[in-house]
Amino acid sequence: MNKGKISFGKISTNFGENAEKIEASGSIGTFGPPKAMELLEDDSKEREKMQEVMGISSFGKKAKNFDVQEMMEQVKATAREITKNPELSEQASEESEDDDDLIGPPIPPDLNSGGPQSETATKSQSSDSEEEEEPKKLFIPCTSEVVMTHGTKAVTAVSVDPSGARLASGSVDYDVSFWDFAGMDASMRSFRTLQPAENHPIRYLNYSGTGDLLLVISGASQAKVLDRDGFEQLETVKGDMYITDQAQTKGHTAGLLAGCWNPLIKEEFLTTSADGTVRTWDFYEGGKNHKSIIKCRAQNGLKVSPTAVTYGRDGKVIACGCADGSLQLWDFRKSSVAPASQLRKAHLPGEVTSIRFSNVGNNLLTRSCDETMKLWDVRNLKKSLFEIGDLFTRYDTTDAIFSPNDAILATGVSLRKGESSGHIFFYDATDFSLIHKILITNSHTIKLLWHPKLNQIFVGTGNGIIKCFYDQKKSLRGATLCAVKVHRKAQHSEVVSTQQVITPHALPLFRQERRKTSRKQMEKDRLDPVKSRRPDLPITSGQGGRVASSGGTLSSYVIRNLGLSKRVDDDQDPREAILKYAKEAAENPYWITPAYAKTQPEVVAKGKAPLEEPPEKKTKK
Repeated sequence: MNKGKISFGKISTNFGENAEKIEASGSIGTFGPPKAMELLEDDSKEREKMQEVMGISSFGKKAKNFDVQEMMEQVKATAREITKNPELSEQASEESEDDDDLIGPPIPPDLNSGGPQSETATKSQSSDSEEEEEPKKLFIPCTSEVVMTHGTKAVTAVSVDPSGARLASGSVDYDVSFWDFAGMDASMRSFRTLQPAENHPIRYLNYSGTGDLLLVISGASQAKVLDRDGFEQLETVKGDMYITDQAQTKGHTAGLLAGCWNPLIKEEFLTTSADGTVRTWDFYEGGKNHKSIIKCRAQNGLKVSPTAVTYGRDGKVIACGCADGSLQLWDFRKSSVAPASQLRKAHLPGEVTSIRFSNVGNNLLTRSCDETMKLWDVRNLKKSLFEIGDLFTRYDTTDAIFSPNDAILATGVSLRKGESSGHIFFYDATDFSLIHKILITNSHTIKLLWHPKLNQIFVGTGNGIIKCFYDQKKSLRGATLCAVKVHRKAQHSEVVSTQQVITPHALPLFRQERRKTSRKQMEKDRLDPVKSRRPDLPITSGQGGRVASSGGTLSSYVIRNLGLSKRVDDDQDPREAILKYAKEAAENPYWITPAYAKTQPEVVAKGKAPLEEPPEKKTKK
């Protein structure tokens, strides 16, 4: 039987005798595209052979052939006609619709059409984008809030570490509380409360740039540095109050007013005091001596207390707000004797409660007890950029802050006589217009802190609570971690007793002891002196206790070693024991009489001598 030969390349349809033989040629062939005529002939032959064998000419729909040059000419012609007569575009689109050849959805005819409608659409889109950018710029996270209770007195200090993991709060009740957001639940309880400076209110708290140290500024003259868990790491030295020149003392001689860490140098911090000085300290020197000193002077040359202080972004410039209402900027790169720039009448005479540099730019925000908040340009301190009045405050630590993007200014107010609700006011930094107002509580609003990473606002109030405002969508971590946690009680481990199969007729090898109840077992163990660890029972009779019963007294030891008697009964009366041998000792003396037999003088008179009667007393004349 002759079998058909299959050759590589194109498979022939004649599998029998009509199969063509393809002889191998010596050459490989020519590189490049085959000729068009040869391809067309091969396709036509293949279709004829397929139709003879299978009855069909091809599988499915034949791929359509395109001539690129012809298509480009048609597109150009239709584009010219459409520009001349726009109505033809709709007809052309209807005629060109073919469900078999169309791939994908049709393109809308008015997509690229120009005209007044497209211009209005672009204008509306641009206006919408501007409106969207404006709320983002002036966004305030205040959709949700949580309450943390510090105590019953005013919270005058609040600080959050840079990572946003822990919060520290201080009050006039001398306490500092530490809060851990990751470890708290919805009950919002602090994990530690302590008094770093006894009997001194807490004025300022500030975490270092690394978040591992906390600076505590109290009413005392010595600042303290605590670690994250509240353990003391450093205490600054106290100065000599009898030295007139403050530069010659090693520390402050009056109560502290403010303080903060250097934003760039992690081991440097500064403190201000009522002695009129600003001192910088190095943490690694142990607080034994200040690093540098600044003396703030009033216009008359006398010392003035810097009540508010802050570092610049570069850590080189220090801005001080003084008790006389003046602003003084000191640059350590130039001189520490005279301020680099100052403004004497920035505020009315009174304590400056807060001073802050903007995050970006050269703006400076101040808040004073004269009920005003002012925005300044550091390059020109002659006149404020904006000013807002009627902001009443009772506390000398009331804050005024920038938002993280410097677009919003915020401050709190205290309650006047007859008022019953405290608020926070938010102002636009460009024109000082009031944007928003938040009702806090029925007490004063003192401390404010807007954390840039958490995007949350912390508020310290006059009734001892701390409120945290946040947005559920745009705030991260912080209070959002513990606001949803449910307080669960500790579950005690439950003991599941297994059932015991009682087999009274089992063999002794496989018999199990019947389990007793815990009460009976406890009573049984109570009777066992070893298991119950019973102490030794007391001795009801005898003398000398347990030592005497074993013959351990000094007298029994001496007599036993001399071998003169048997075991001594120490429990009897010693007088009776001695008198028992009195008769025998008188009749047969052994110790004393033979010893003095040769040396004792002879007894002259035995018996008792007569008692002489005393002479009668003579009566006095």
